Amino acid sequence: MGGARDVGWVAAGLILAAGACYCFYKLTRGRRRGGRRLRLRPSRSAEDLTSGSYDDTLNAEQVQKLLYLLESTEDPIIIERALVTLGNNAAFSANQIVIRELGGIPIVGSKINNPNQSIKEKALNALNNLSVNVENQIKIKVQVLKLLLNLSENPAMTDQLLDAQVDSSFLSLLDGHVPKEILLRALTLLQNITNCLSEERRLATQPAFPAGSLFSLLYGKECAQKMKALVHHHDADVKEKVTMIPKFW
Repeated sequence: MGGARDVGWVAAGLILAAGACYCFYKLTRGRRRGGRRLRLRPSRSAEDLTSGSYDDTLNAEQVQKLLYLLESTEDPIIIERALVTLGNNAAFSANQIVIRELGGIPIVGSKINNPNQSIKEKALNALNNLSVNVENQIKIKVQVLKLLLNLSENPAMTDQLLDAQVDSSFLSLLDGHVPKEILLRALTLLQNITNCLSEERRLATQPAFPAGSLFSLLYGKECAQKMKALVHHHDADVKEKVTMIPKFW
C-alpha cells in the first residue's frame, strides 16, 4: 500500500485513537457533549435508508436493519452508503447508545479493514462520531488498534505511520490504568514499529520526522518515562511485553 490516500486514512486512524483518549478523560470528568434533538420518522427499508436523500434520525429498528445490511452484503456501494447513514446518525447522542447496544461498533469497526479506501474512510468517520459517548470508548480504541497493529506489521507502512501527526493524548494508551487488552495492543504496536526500524538499522541514525508526529511521541522522553513505569505494572504479561521492546533498555 502507498500513496496520499493511504497516508490520509492511516493518519485518521491515529487521530481517532488519540481523540478517543482525549474524549475519555474529558467525559469521565463529567463534561459530556450533548447531541442534537431527535426527529424520528416512520420505519423504512434498509435500501431506502442508504439513499443519499435520507438524512432523518434513525430509530432502533432502522439501525438494526442497516447493521444487518452491513453484515450481509458485499456490495461496496451499499456498504459505503450504509456507513455514511450510520455515521451521520451517530452524531445524535441517543443513536450513539442504540448503535452500541445493538452490537454495531464491532460491525462498523470491521469495515476499517476493507480493501476499499472509501469504505475505510467512512467507517473511521462513523467511529469518530460514536467515540463521543464515553461508554463507546473502550470498544472503539480496540477496533482502531486492531487496524494499526495490522499496518505496523508491514515494514512498507512504517514511514507512513511514524509520519502521521498525532495529538500527545495518544500516549494515554500507555498509562498503567488503561485496560490490559488496550495496553497490550498499544505496546505491541510500539514493538512492531521498533522492530521494523531496528531491522533497517534506522533507530541509531535518528530518522527525520516532524515534531508532533507519531515518531516524536513514541521515541520522546514522555513515552520513555511511561515505559519505565510499566516495568512495575501489576500484570506479568504487561511487564514482559515492555521488556521485549529493546529501544528502551
